[in-house]
Amino acid sequence: MKNQVRLIVFLLCMIFVPLALTAQEFNMDVSINSSQVGGTDQRVYESLKESVQNFFNNRIWTNIKIEPEERIEGAIVITIKEKTSASAFSGQLNIVLRRPTFKTTYNTPIFNYIDNDFLFGYVESQPLDFSETTYISNLTSTLAFYAYYCLGLYFDTFGLYGGEPFFKSAEQIVTVAQSSTESGWKAFDSNKNRYWLIENMTSAAYRPIRQFEYEYHRLGLDLMSTKTDEGRSVITNSLGHLKKIHSEKPSLYSLQIINDTKRDEWIQVYSQGPQQEKTKAVNILREIDPSHANEYEEILSGKK
Repeated sequence: MKNQVRLIVFLLCMIFVPLALTAQEFNMDVSINSSQVGGTDQRVYESLKESVQNFFNNRIWTNIKIEPEERIEGAIVITIKEKTSASAFSGQLNIVLRRPTFKTTYNTPIFNYIDNDFLFGYVESQPLDFSETTYISNLTSTLAFYAYYCLGLYFDTFGLYGGEPFFKSAEQIVTVAQSSTESGWKAFDSNKNRYWLIENMTSAAYRPIRQFEYEYHRLGLDLMSTKTDEGRSVITNSLGHLKKIHSEKPSLYSLQIINDTKRDEWIQVYSQGPQQEKTKAVNILREIDPSHANEYEEILSGKK
């Protein structure tokens, strides 16, 4: 990516950018895993892959001008577990979102999530229609939800609460989908679904989660390429936001997802640095991610 500051400027000014200047935002790698279902005719899955890829990557989701080389990268893996009829499927959707770090070739993971409530209908070569105000299909509403959710996360890492308009769009999709019969959209379906994903990001009570996203990535990780120790110190301070959330609601869904997404990176970040910094960070990490406390302990012993 050329100049990440430029993206922040685009974000702040996006309501004034003419639609004619927009370009597609995503460059997501899409794959369909159909190994668990019988049959040898793979045409429908090849068609599904192409349709999902076109829907996600070729649709214009914002009015922010993004150059082709600046497109947001990640991956979508749809695993088909059952074909319940000729045009009905159930399975899971794994979506991974990555973000470049300043002056490096390293892409940091900012979202790695598996949605197990993925039931949808699809007919080979059918167009994927979507409306933000009308529930048309579970497939397109789910894909659009994650498109906006990913945009919200991505822009939150460049500007404080920078993803607000995109989270609002994702919230609108959840609201409209309350009329659907498919699971994953309602608060009472589960305590771990799309409803709670967006509730965590739009609730004022959980704003520290989004403060963490900004400070950790923009002020900390981006700084490490030129000022490693200073950047690491900012990252350590940013973990305080997660500690605050954990003390108030240790079972918060988004906190669990952050732990799973960032765990390996945290261990890598603190494999170097002053022992005092490591100790401060490990004390927080053990508290917010207690089931992996032993892994963090190995940072202090030098095993990581």
